[in-house]
Amino acid sequence: MTSTTAAAGRPQRSRLNRLIRELWFQVVLAALLGIAVGIAAPGFGEELKPLNDWFIALVKMIVVPVVFCVVTTGIASMDNLRRAGRIGVKAIGYFLVLSLASMLIGLVVANIFHPGTGLNVDPSTLNSDDVPSTAQEHVTFTGFISSLIPSSLLGAITGDAILAALMVSIVFGVALNMAGEDGAPLQRGIRALSDVVFRIVGWVMRLAPLGTFGALATVVATYGADSLKQLAYLIILFTATCVVYVLVVLGAIMRACRLSLFALMRFLKAELLVAVSTCSSEAVLPQLVRKLEILGIGRPVVGIVIPSGFSFNLDGSAVYLTMASLFLAQALGIDLSWQQQLVMVGVMMLTSKGTAGIAGGAFIVLASTVTAVGDIPLAALSLIVGIDRILNEGRVFINVLGNAVATIVIGKWENDFDADQARSVLHPGSTPPPSADVGTAKVGADT
Repeated sequence: MTSTTAAAGRPQRSRLNRLIRELWFQVVLAALLGIAVGIAAPGFGEELKPLNDWFIALVKMIVVPVVFCVVTTGIASMDNLRRAGRIGVKAIGYFLVLSLASMLIGLVVANIFHPGTGLNVDPSTLNSDDVPSTAQEHVTFTGFISSLIPSSLLGAITGDAILAALMVSIVFGVALNMAGEDGAPLQRGIRALSDVVFRIVGWVMRLAPLGTFGALATVVATYGADSLKQLAYLIILFTATCVVYVLVVLGAIMRACRLSLFALMRFLKAELLVAVSTCSSEAVLPQLVRKLEILGIGRPVVGIVIPSGFSFNLDGSAVYLTMASLFLAQALGIDLSWQQQLVMVGVMMLTSKGTAGIAGGAFIVLASTVTAVGDIPLAALSLIVGIDRILNEGRVFINVLGNAVATIVIGKWENDFDADQARSVLHPGSTPPPSADVGTAKVGADT
């Protein structure tokens, strides 16, 4: 009897051990523990901020090498260089449409529910000193172009500017492709470097629970629940809008691709949890690239869409920008006409493309737009600076998930997406139904 009980207990312990070894489970436990520490010992919780900072720094250390290896090898292995340009054009077109749709959704929600109405804030009581100095550094078109040009070729590869690294990687990949056999040894070397880089990515991601623990302990200890009462309506409304956006917009796109959005979210649960808890999209970029290749998307598509998407396809930030702008206007009693609101959207479509890789980039874009349009005083940003970190969680979730969906769409569009492989990954053990995707190109050996 004892042996039977022990035998029955072994599978349960085995399942528990496997669960404990899962990264997403470790992140959830770390998040709960961080919240508990922030509530029970606020002083100690505030001291844990370096844990999150260190984790983000480690991830940023490896992001640019991942972008360089993936983009360079992807373009270098293409039979037709025009395909790289075609992928880029399709991606930018998709990004612009989704960004505009996201901003208009935020605009409509804020006009219907009026989250700022009733605050009746006197502009003379606002203090611009509460606005972070980085938010007052206005983004310009010339500044954006300057960010694309690195000071040196190797500097872009060893630095932390994603846009500059992406441009150099594209140029390097094109040159390798045109070099043919002469460039083959270097191409094999970069492919070997890619294997080493992704091994380092795996090591860094094992530290994600520590970053999560430090981030949430600090947030709860710093802000607490009492400080959020006045702005709770904005937080709830923005969160609900994010949920509807994911279910309706991204859900419809995934249904058009004949895939399940919820299955994709389960597949990316570790990456989504890490992104939300650390409030950093870059924190999951390397692992997201690997996961999407496993899903059956070709390396050229993943290598171009993901790095550019994290710069140009920030749908969560787009929803936030219009909602936050109208919230500030309503709180100050400023009545913006539809013409003024549409002008504001047009300005945001430009300024939102110049803050890639900047911490709190959406807040900086908001400050730039407020200054450019001129209807809302810059000091008004002090009303939401305290909850921007919380709102950032919804932004980052949609940014990461939206870019994963975008990569699937462009992959299908380019016939470089293995739908059967995707179904087997998203639905393990199920028999994939016959579909029109059977004839699409398979993932190459380099993925």
